[in-house]
Amino acid sequence: MISIRHLKMQVQRQIKRDLDKASCYFNKNFLLPTVNYDVKGMKAGVAYLQQNEIRLNPILLQENGETFIQQVVPHELAHLVVYQQFGRVQPHGKEWKMVMETVLGVPAETYHCFDTASVQGERFNYRCECQTHQLSVRRHNAILRQNRQYLCRKCKKVLVFVGLSSK
Repeated sequence: MISIRHLKMQVQRQIKRDLDKASCYFNKNFLLPTVNYDVKGMKAGVAYLQQNEIRLNPILLQENGETFIQQVVPHELAHLVVYQQFGRVQPHGKEWKMVMETVLGVPAETYHCFDTASVQGERFNYRCECQTHQLSVRRHNAILRQNRQYLCRKCKKVLVFVGLSSK
């Protein structure tokens, strides 16, 4: 397995390459973003527009290496480029798609397809009249605090706790 230090260097190289492409295309210098590795859960990455910051999931980066760098890094960087070039627009709108495909030469995918088993939190089984649902810790705790109820989208009945999921 490639070290996280080496992967972080590859992320920086990918960002610089992609920023160079954007600078050439728009004939404009773009600010180099700050990169943090503190995203948890199933999200691969997040772009913070006003802070010019990209946050990445270190576990998914380590598990998916080069594919993560080639897909997620340009995806998040495209959000920052679009914001600096066009201002506030739809997150995955026509400007973002154009930057992804035309400028960066990457398919404009809005979701990743990485295996998230290692980053998925504990799940809780709930039943309605028609099926079993798996709820996250956050939703389970909201129900326990009695300030939230969840309904099945199919049968419209209240979900009832039946036990922990075996993942």
